[in-house]
Amino acid sequence: MTLDTGLTAAQWLESQQPDMLALLADIVNIDSNSYDKPGVARVFRRLESFFSSHGLTVASHYAGNVEAAISVTANRGSAVGKPVLLMGHCDTVFPAGEAARRPFRIEAGRAYGPGVADMKSGIVMNAFLLAAIARSGDAAPEVTGLFTCDEEIGSPLSKDAITAFGKQAGFVFNAEPGRPSGNVVTGRKGGVFFNMEIEGKAAHSGANFAEGISAISELAHKVVALDALTDIDAGVTVNVGLVNGGLSVNTSAPSASAAIDLRIFNLEQRESLVGSIRCICNKSFITGTLSKLDITGEFKPFVPTAQSRKLFELYQAELGAIGHKAEAEFSGGCADSGVTSSLGAITLCGTGPVGGKFHTLDEYCEVGTIVPRGQAVLNTILRLSHTQW
Repeated sequence: MTLDTGLTAAQWLESQQPDMLALLADIVNIDSNSYDKPGVARVFRRLESFFSSHGLTVASHYAGNVEAAISVTANRGSAVGKPVLLMGHCDTVFPAGEAARRPFRIEAGRAYGPGVADMKSGIVMNAFLLAAIARSGDAAPEVTGLFTCDEEIGSPLSKDAITAFGKQAGFVFNAEPGRPSGNVVTGRKGGVFFNMEIEGKAAHSGANFAEGISAISELAHKVVALDALTDIDAGVTVNVGLVNGGLSVNTSAPSASAAIDLRIFNLEQRESLVGSIRCICNKSFITGTLSKLDITGEFKPFVPTAQSRKLFELYQAELGAIGHKAEAEFSGGCADSGVTSSLGAITLCGTGPVGGKFHTLDEYCEVGTIVPRGQAVLNTILRLSHTQW
């Protein structure tokens, strides 16, 4: 593809909005639930086609036999400043068939479709940023785009790739959606996700009630104890979001299970609360029950620092220079930015296009923010090496 070298990278981005929307339509119309690895791979292949058309080479990163992520690097080996990482996830929370039921559409300046804001518009923005940087004559650092497969379930397969690239990066921009207010995210809670299995003993609830040991009753005691760990003022929440158990209405439950969501502000809280949850699991409120607890996923908290605040201020100034506003916002939601910030990379999150109603049928992206949010990230990257850190 021949590009007009008379345009600056920021001007070229502005000229690309129709192509951005075309790519966004293509990937929104691909089902890519976190557990649908072939679907996510189809998103990867569509991105690979885009990058190939811009002379950029894609590398695949595997966890076992699963393609967990792809990466693309522009300005490889640049001596300008520290390497920059652009992050985004290609999975959504929506089931197979959702894209066919409500395909990509634009109405009144908003784009709709499964995952359009969280975070396929951010994926598109990052893809065009990489193309813009690759074609630019500006002195820019090495910039890598990492596109992952399973953020919505805690990044169990892609976390190694995120960690590897995060260790190499000086700066990270995670293109999670901008908040409905237009704000970006400068801090996030961490999260730990558990599965608890409880074993009881079956017995007929009428003829042999005393011989039974109800795993459901044990679970009920544990749920009450888990709920008591929530401390809103301290920023700690424990939510038992899923429960299952039993054999029949007239049988004492031989088994039960629960999925537990813990949210915390910092790693000190994590150690204390995980210990408390394990104690509740290990305690038998009803004699004869046995319980097992597994951590099924985890996000580290994104803890703000003086340097991340400076990065936000640079971004805020660049966004303001093109007529848009953003303030700093803390989010109770988790993201992969917690991984990179914990590794020491100076991180900013929520730099993607503005959107809202994430994970719902009404999820939307503000079309008019795709280009300026991309330009703001681009111009911030170009300023990094001229800023005292």
